[in-house]
Amino acid sequence: MADAPQISAKGPAVLDDLDRAIIARLHDNARIPNIDLARAVGISASTCLARVRSLRERGVIVRYTAEIDPVALGFTLQALVSVRIRPGARHLMEQISTELRREPEVAQLFFLGGTEDFLIHVRVRDSEHVRQFVLENLSANPAVALTETNLVFEHHTALSAGLRAVI
Repeated sequence: MADAPQISAKGPAVLDDLDRAIIARLHDNARIPNIDLARAVGISASTCLARVRSLRERGVIVRYTAEIDPVALGFTLQALVSVRIRPGARHLMEQISTELRREPEVAQLFFLGGTEDFLIHVRVRDSEHVRQFVLENLSANPAVALTETNLVFEHHTALSAGLRAVI
């Protein structure tokens, strides 16, 4: 797995219309052959390869990945679990975060500013599985003050977390 992108001190990458077109096509299909990508955006294959390489070097393209359908693997339920850490245990937050990221059920982990400290998006087999996850990984931890679990009935993902406006 690739490391998270580092924010440049220079600010966001400057993208032109061609960069945006390449990003949009790669987002739709990261496995598109370079020749087809070049044809789709109206440039030569060598220019396309150079542009994609530049996007990677500038940290715009971080990695290529396959999107897996969790239902196809038996994970038919999703939940959002909010977690509040006890005031005296705040020094353990990084350790708790690291432990949670290792759990196979955790699809996403958000470190929050506000009344809750973490929001955990889990993918599980069923309600008993989410119950076990909360009991074993959160409620059993003396640093955890409170958890709240919300079941997800539908989940829609926007293009790269709403980046469609940029590309």
